[in-house]
Amino acid sequence: MIENRQISCPYCGVLFDTQIDCSGGEQYYTEDCHVCCQPIVFHIEIGPQFQLTNVTVQSENE
Repeated sequence: MIENRQISCPYCGVLFDTQIDCSGGEQYYTEDCHVCCQPIVFHIEIGPQFQLTNVTVQSENE
C-alpha cells in the first residue's frame, strides 16, 4: 500500500510530496530534498494492517 504525504524539508523548509510504501513495516531511510538536495532522514511508523501511523523527518546530522 502506497501513501502520499506532504513533508517539510528540515533544511530549507519547502513542502513537497513523497510516497511511502506501508507494506515494509517500520522503516528508516534517507531521501534527498527535491529543492536543496540535502539528505532528509525519514522514520516511518506502520500500525496494524499496514496503516501509516507516523512520519518523522530530520536532518542527517541530528
